[in-house]
Amino acid sequence: MTSVTRVNRDPEGRKLEKSPEKSRPSFLWPLAAIVKPLTVPLFRLDIRDAYKLPRSGPFILAPNHYSEIDPIVVALAVWKIGRAPRFMAKAGLFKNPVVGWILRSAGQIPVERMGSTRGNDPITAAGKLVETGQGVIIYPEGTLTREPNLWPMRGKTGVARMALTHNLPVYPMAHWGTQQVMPRYGKKISLFPRKNIKIVIGDPVNLDEFLGKQQDSAVLHGATDKVMDAVTELLETLRDEQAPAERWDPSKHNQTETGRFDEA
Repeated sequence: MTSVTRVNRDPEGRKLEKSPEKSRPSFLWPLAAIVKPLTVPLFRLDIRDAYKLPRSGPFILAPNHYSEIDPIVVALAVWKIGRAPRFMAKAGLFKNPVVGWILRSAGQIPVERMGSTRGNDPITAAGKLVETGQGVIIYPEGTLTREPNLWPMRGKTGVARMALTHNLPVYPMAHWGTQQVMPRYGKKISLFPRKNIKIVIGDPVNLDEFLGKQQDSAVLHGATDKVMDAVTELLETLRDEQAPAERWDPSKHNQTETGRFDEA
């Protein structure tokens, strides 16, 4: 099995209550049975402060993002902690009969692009999380970081909008070591030696100062900055380094917001 530490106990060593999402049969069981053995030769997970992610109730988990294999690592960590790993996926993917069936069976959430007025946009999806008591994993940067040394870059406001609209708790998460398995925009996976990936969960970001206010640019960017600050601070502890004083902004470096970019 993938090696994971300090997952099912609190800081005092007491065993945590098992999440019903993990104990209730679902399509995630066979998926986990397939994916987990494939990762054993590749990496082991060292999960710290896993107890901070609630065993029940809705939440947004906001991790850093710098490798295309990140979703697999994050999903495995969340599953091991005891919650169902759900991502928001482009609604177009669900139109494919096979892919759509797999995504729906695994509990993934279809959404249109940000700003859509259709019924299944991210804000509506966030409301469904509250109703069902489910959580979702959202990369607040929106894409792989453009920062040269893989530090979190400027965040997008989607997480803030969802959290403030429905008063959802946002838990920051950081991981380090995934780039050794697959570098940013890499095409090959490094098989040997087996890598160690460190993961840490943080306390929920305090967004109380923004609740109940009109969601203008200042409020949304202020809340987003607090989320990105929390993620960056966690990554600093894993890397034992200090992040740059100014967060990377792609627009100031003539970089596109999405898609690949030239790292040369």
